[in-house]
Amino acid sequence: MNLKKSFSQKFFKPMVSALVVFSFISGLACRQSSARVNGNTVAIGGEQQNVAVVELPIVKQVIDAAIDQVNYTKSYDPAYVRIPYPNGDVPMETGVCSDVVVRAFRKVGIDLQKEVHLDMAKNFSTYPNKWGLRRPDTNIDHRRVPNLMTYLKRKGKAVAMTTNPQDYKPGDIVAWDLGGGITHIGLVTNLRGEAGRFKIVHNIGWGTKVEDRLFEWKIIGHYRYF
Repeated sequence: MNLKKSFSQKFFKPMVSALVVFSFISGLACRQSSARVNGNTVAIGGEQQNVAVVELPIVKQVIDAAIDQVNYTKSYDPAYVRIPYPNGDVPMETGVCSDVVVRAFRKVGIDLQKEVHLDMAKNFSTYPNKWGLRRPDTNIDHRRVPNLMTYLKRKGKAVAMTTNPQDYKPGDIVAWDLGGGITHIGLVTNLRGEAGRFKIVHNIGWGTKVEDRLFEWKIIGHYRYF
């Protein structure tokens, strides 16, 4: 019996296979962008963060689509811009807080630009009238936080606003009052911060970020779409 040949077949080939698999997996990990989910962790800004399991695939898709914007949306610009309808958008590298939610929902086939417009066209008087408009405007209506809040409430998506972090689930939409008549909106992720609560993905002025800021401002709206 050729012992050298037997040893090679028994140990060397499986070892090579294992190394090939390890190299392949490592290569995938190295190619992960700065905000992509990979197994039980996600790399954002070079830091690995804990990820909770999301049972509903559509909610997972929305969250991943929102987090992915960290890679592209690096600035904030509230300027009025004429955009196509439906599925219109400002350049991906910029936007406002509401664009984070709108873009994430479009990844699962829900166009809030269209949905908000259709509802406003039929129920214009039920929406906030703080901008002096006399009719719906597809360029801006869905990008205004009070309009999104009104739409979500009208569609029966509002849930309780509490100070218990466990009441805020991955995929939930949260709106805040920043003071001075300024409102803000973001999406609850499945990434846990040091305090154990879920972080939010939002754009508050310097591009899309994932941060543990759920209770930093006064919550004025809490919605669960799915």
